[in-house]
Amino acid sequence: MSDIIHAEVLVLGGGPGGYTAAFRAADLGKQVVLVEKYPVLGGVCLNVGCIPSKALLHVAQIVHEAEHFEQHGLTFSKPEFDLDKIRSWKEGITSTLNGGLARLAKQRKVTVVQGLGKFTSANALEVTSDAGAQQITFDNAIIAAGSTATKIPPFPNDDPRLMDSTDALNIADVPKKLLVVGGGIIGLEMATVYHAMGSEISVVELMDQIIPGCDKDLVTPLHRHIKKQYKNIWLKTKVESIVAQDDGLLVTFGGDKAPEPELFDKVLVAVGRKPNGALIDADKAGVHVNEWGFIPVDKQQKTNVPHIYAIGDIVGQPMLAHKAVYEGKIAAEVTAGHKSAFDALTIPSVAYTDPEVAWMGLTENQAKEQGIAYDKGAFPWAASGRSLSLSRNEGLTKILCDPETGRILGAGMVGPNAGELVAEAVLALEMGADAEDVGLSIHAHPTLSETFAFAAEMITGTITDLYVKKDKK
Repeated sequence: MSDIIHAEVLVLGGGPGGYTAAFRAADLGKQVVLVEKYPVLGGVCLNVGCIPSKALLHVAQIVHEAEHFEQHGLTFSKPEFDLDKIRSWKEGITSTLNGGLARLAKQRKVTVVQGLGKFTSANALEVTSDAGAQQITFDNAIIAAGSTATKIPPFPNDDPRLMDSTDALNIADVPKKLLVVGGGIIGLEMATVYHAMGSEISVVELMDQIIPGCDKDLVTPLHRHIKKQYKNIWLKTKVESIVAQDDGLLVTFGGDKAPEPELFDKVLVAVGRKPNGALIDADKAGVHVNEWGFIPVDKQQKTNVPHIYAIGDIVGQPMLAHKAVYEGKIAAEVTAGHKSAFDALTIPSVAYTDPEVAWMGLTENQAKEQGIAYDKGAFPWAASGRSLSLSRNEGLTKILCDPETGRILGAGMVGPNAGELVAEAVLALEMGADAEDVGLSIHAHPTLSETFAFAAEMITGTITDLYVKKDKK
């Protein structure tokens, strides 16, 4: 390859956080080199994660809505799935976005180097690819090397019938019986897709509820909904072993109420992701990587080496693309001398299941654990005209407020498009709004968004869309 390249800012990793950092640094006048191990930019999120999964979830949504409306007099023929066409459409979306990122890099004069990057010193990186090795020196570096799906060593990971999320998104076929190991967001999203396509779904989760960490009242409507659709949802249960047989994967379970061993056509393991901190030779740059593979940083995204920054999955939970993007801008701005720092009050979480679940800020679980007092307003979507017109009544919107000031501490919703609705809650919290502010803001009617105002009115006592008996004083 060519002679040594020097960068004012080197970015290692071309996912949402990495390309955001690279583009922001370039916009601020820095000469930037972006290293990405894959031939295209976008990382896990764009290529084998967020974007393709949402495309397939849209397919599932259409199927489920068509089935649901049979009871209301609208009948369609049973759907037929052309997997090749679905894959082509999904890949076309990612390809379009890949091309857009390549053009943005070119417009900003960001040098993109393809290959696997590893540090050789505190100011140098070596990138290896089929074309050979490329040496890059730098003044500042931003590590955005991401994470990989967690694999469980005793399982037959070389068997194609044992899938991770990337394998599942390829939809090579639709298994008759699918076991999803892990009842978190990724596992349940892929269960939604495969159920719509005809798989018999079983879910096994080690904790006592699906989507652990989310408040129980938000996940209960989802649990009730999918319990009617899936074959099994086993909670407080673990997978003891998976044995590859000619006719399927034999799974043995453990736990107080563990089911008998069962044979599945395919198994999806979705038990989380692990950071790639140990894969980039960070120690040769003097960067500290903890025992779990995370790289600790301060509020300016600085590692223990002052001119080396880290962002995204590799710096810790939550492993979300929008968090990485936010951090990427901070790191880039600090390299350019700006006084930027991580000061977001909340990072929203969304499960694009059916129904969707979204939440932000303080959860009730956290409030109770930390002894934080709060007022709660919850509005059931069974009283929402818009929700009922969608033939969905299982939803809920809730708000948590400070009992003294009324300021919003947290919020959550479950129901169709909850992932879109949570944005208003994030803005309200960031702007220091209280329940009265939200309730006095006119929301369009009939919409799902007005349920946020109704939840606020449940706290202020001004709700008219429900009758709430007032306590005698």
